[in-house]
Amino acid sequence: MRFKAAVLQMRSGVVPSANVATVASAAREAKAAGADYLQTPEMTTVVNRDRAAMMAAIGDDHSNPELDAFRAIARENAIHLHIGSMAVRVGEKAANRAFVIDPKGEVVASYDKIHLFDVDLAGGESWRESNAYVGGNDAVTVDLPFGRLGLAICYDVRFPQLFRAYGDAGADVISAPACFTKQTGEAHWHVLQRARAIENGAWMISAAQVGHHDDGRDTYGHSVIIDPWGRVTADAGDTLGLIYGEIDVHAVAATRGKIPNLKNARSFTLKTEPALRAAE
Repeated sequence: MRFKAAVLQMRSGVVPSANVATVASAAREAKAAGADYLQTPEMTTVVNRDRAAMMAAIGDDHSNPELDAFRAIARENAIHLHIGSMAVRVGEKAANRAFVIDPKGEVVASYDKIHLFDVDLAGGESWRESNAYVGGNDAVTVDLPFGRLGLAICYDVRFPQLFRAYGDAGADVISAPACFTKQTGEAHWHVLQRARAIENGAWMISAAQVGHHDDGRDTYGHSVIIDPWGRVTADAGDTLGLIYGEIDVHAVAATRGKIPNLKNARSFTLKTEPALRAAE
């Protein structure tokens, strides 16, 4: 089984309607190119470090014009649309939430980012995602006509246990669409994405934000498609727009047959031996 995946590299700004228009244009282009599936990056609808402004710009589960627009985009283009994530108001904070929408415009899966990006980087760069967002509790897979998809977002990629759960659940494709900082992306993006594919013998598809954003941040880009053997088959570099990949789902079983680490895994206990006493 094969399908054509399109991956959109964006530079989302602070105005949601402009970002939605970018997705609409990309969906038309992807459909014309024969794509069955389109993925967008983390924070597709708004990238804004001003918490008050961000909260004022987003909707909730019951009133969300951006989600309504994405459902219409999927329906009008008869494409599976995977919104890598968007901020959705949940009480006084937001959820960093992914949506998978089918070609009829129905939401078939959603996932709230589990691991929140609370870090202090070199050069004074500091992020506290937990100040504005609540973390999710549930890992999510969804069965699409062409395979099983496991959902993750950005910082989740540093937690291999989540992706192992997807591998054990038979996911053919796993994803970590991102708004990766330039600093961490240059150091870790490719090795983390490739490692998650290799460890689970699955395709890895991850759309990314890129460049200097309206709110002053710089993101790394390099949206990628990686095969189950860990080979990068498409990389967007630092340019805006779409990349494509022909996804051979049968390659997953073939790879897992060569290196059956999912089957070979064994449970174990961790023992900590007491320190040796210094010689008297």
